[in-house]
Amino acid sequence: MKALTLREKVAQLIYIPFRGATLNTRSREYRQFVKLVRDVRVGGMVLVNWDNGRVTAKAHPHAVAAFLNRMQKLARVPLLAAGDFERGISMRVDGATVFPHAMAFGATGDPSLTRFEGEVTAREARAIGIPWIFFPVADVNNNPGNPIINIRSFGEDPKVVAANVTAFIEGTRADPHYKVLTTAKHFPGHGDTNVDTHLNMAVINATRERLESLELVPFRAAIQAGVDSIMTAHIAVPALAPADVPATLSPAILTGLLREQMGFQGIIVTDSLEMGGIAKGYSSGEAAVLALQAGADALVMPPDPEAAIKAVMAAVADGRLTRARIDESLARLLAAKERVGLDRKRFVDLEAISDEVGAPEDQERAQQIAERAVKVVKNDGNLIPLRAPAKTCFLTLAESHYSSEGQEFAQQVRRRAKDASVIALDTSMPATTLDAAVAKIAACDTLAVAAFSSVGAYRGDLALGGELPHLLEALLATGKPMALIALGDPYLVRNYPKAAAVMLTYSTVPLSEEAAVKVLFGQ
Repeated sequence: MKALTLREKVAQLIYIPFRGATLNTRSREYRQFVKLVRDVRVGGMVLVNWDNGRVTAKAHPHAVAAFLNRMQKLARVPLLAAGDFERGISMRVDGATVFPHAMAFGATGDPSLTRFEGEVTAREARAIGIPWIFFPVADVNNNPGNPIINIRSFGEDPKVVAANVTAFIEGTRADPHYKVLTTAKHFPGHGDTNVDTHLNMAVINATRERLESLELVPFRAAIQAGVDSIMTAHIAVPALAPADVPATLSPAILTGLLREQMGFQGIIVTDSLEMGGIAKGYSSGEAAVLALQAGADALVMPPDPEAAIKAVMAAVADGRLTRARIDESLARLLAAKERVGLDRKRFVDLEAISDEVGAPEDQERAQQIAERAVKVVKNDGNLIPLRAPAKTCFLTLAESHYSSEGQEFAQQVRRRAKDASVIALDTSMPATTLDAAVAKIAACDTLAVAAFSSVGAYRGDLALGGELPHLLEALLATGKPMALIALGDPYLVRNYPKAAAVMLTYSTVPLSEEAAVKVLFGQ
């Protein structure tokens, strides 16, 4: 710290996004990374798979590691890389162990499975050079209409969420060879919102008593388990702070509640500062200053990193922030880098990645977890397992024409019933196409409908899109017994009470598609 100028100290608090792509060193994008890492000296990077709001392909593990090695060569202070690894590193990286969503783990009723996910995530994250895991989600999803947390949460029960949050943290520490940092998010609890904070700021209108008995329970458990960092939420909580101030920028919430009352001494990291919940109300510089004043340590993805640094420097000059406040945050972040060994080894062994990432035995166990999660919550007439698969029409309702949703479901059905009628539909199809699909089912005695509804940033809701709700109503109107399978949002089934059977998988990953088919076929 003594060797760093004030500007360099402030820069160390900034974490910039990267996609893990292979970049030509002469490209403008690469040169910008060189500037921010070598010259500006930012403290770290966050792996994302979007660009200007557009979802991009997941990165290859070797490409991520090779890029980070290049950046580490440029960095005077080792960079700390982070990732939103909510389903293991497979959330952002191809070729890794694919886990179902958190709610599927909660549905198993067995936190030891979440502990296993923690073990694998720690090993695979370290293998590609990313020691900071932005997980577990400590939000209690007690609002069925939540468009952004939903299946990312372990569930509706604060005790279940707390048990799984603790188990994940413990799992990451099972092997001391793979030291990582864990992050409980999104403080003080994002589960009771109906607004996507990527778009706008949300408000939690709960009393302090309710917050203590519900939202804060998993965070207290995380602190008890020794969680390394806690991520803030871009939500207003009138019971704790002024109604127009998001938690990310609130001294009452970050310092008063989290630091002083709850006793958390680890890293407070902001959620992305480019999200609408912050960016629509504050400039890049002002958000950075206010977050530090509130008590945050790491500033994640400010829209303009250099403007943020400049604003914080100005705030120190005019007394809004002190040098001691900057040093306090910097000390936490440097200590974390030391704790995961970046002072001794900052580079990734590219040769070792293939042996550490995507082990077949890990994937096999992840499949078992997806199967343990499945719940048949309604089964009139014992429709499931299907008695006559050959006389059943299978329909998949995907969220996009370009999505791979339903492909694994269809393959698994055809493996078990070669001549089965499988009809793939999606939100882009006009009513005429969907009407034709309804006509096709005339020869079928029963229906099995796999409806996908996933959580996605900047979408705003989880409802079935296009004409698909009308299609479901038309299918139910035929009077044929229907097994409705919710792949993803379990609350989707509330809208279709006439379905004879209802199955929940709590995830949209291919593992859950296979698990659903196995249940349909009595396997």
